[in-house]
Amino acid sequence: MSTQKGPGKSFRKGISLIEAVQTYGDEASAEAWFINQRWPNGIQCPHCGSDRVSERANRKPMPYHCRDCRKYFSVRTNSVLQSSNLSLSKWALAYFLFSTNLKGVSSMKLHRDLGISQKSAWHLAHRIRESWNETAEKFAGPVEADETYVGGKESNKHEYKKLKSGRGTVGKVPVAGVIDRPTNRIATRVVESTTKKVLQSFVEEHTQDNAQVYTDEAAAYQGIKRPHEAVSHSAGEYVREMAHTAGIDSHWAMLKRGITGTYHWLSTKHLPRYANEFSGRHNNRPLDTSEQMTVMVRGAMGKRLRYQDLIL
Repeated sequence: MSTQKGPGKSFRKGISLIEAVQTYGDEASAEAWFINQRWPNGIQCPHCGSDRVSERANRKPMPYHCRDCRKYFSVRTNSVLQSSNLSLSKWALAYFLFSTNLKGVSSMKLHRDLGISQKSAWHLAHRIRESWNETAEKFAGPVEADETYVGGKESNKHEYKKLKSGRGTVGKVPVAGVIDRPTNRIATRVVESTTKKVLQSFVEEHTQDNAQVYTDEAAAYQGIKRPHEAVSHSAGEYVREMAHTAGIDSHWAMLKRGITGTYHWLSTKHLPRYANEFSGRHNNRPLDTSEQMTVMVRGAMGKRLRYQDLIL
């Protein structure tokens, strides 16, 4: 992984739209690409892990057969692609679009660009977001911790939808985040509240015991079991030597620009998946585009997301 920094991360090698279509645009090429990303050391059975695999001449009922567990499988098996009727070329191009659009890709754009229904595009997008659903990291620090609120303004809502419980964060959903300065990696989570117990538990879960933590003056962070410094935004203080939250604030700005400019509206139920998308794409940004796509494909393994589960 490259750690070099440059204007706009210009050190990364990108892929043009023309190159993407030429590389992944036909089914055989897309399947070969998916196989190489999932099994770089040779095809293995996703059921038992065996490499004693044979390819069936007629590729039915599936192209590969395991000689040990005697089950059939394809590159889609045991991943978010399983049971999808969309071609692998459309899946690969969708991964490309999600990797190269920093503010996300709406289901309407996927519907138009890939020539599929909006319903299929919406399901496809949520399954891709599952690729970024990562396990908790323990950052060594120093880290910045902060929370933000996502949701529409009460003043912009229809009268019957207004909660009439005040202003500010009323009707909005809190999202907690922590960013590790040395690696620039980030972890976020939709939380039930911004109480001291919730926010401190989140920060402690994602940081090592001796990690230096920088926050704003919110009372919820006071007394956290980490070395801690805070800046007072309410007093106009945003930087004091190493104490600031500029990194995590920048991420919140990107998340909200994506919601406002690309998705326009999203439900509380699906907000965790959108939060995963923006933090996952942020963590992969130092990589070349092809490497970003590889990380997403491998992150999709062992995960399923049925349409029925999305709409329940």
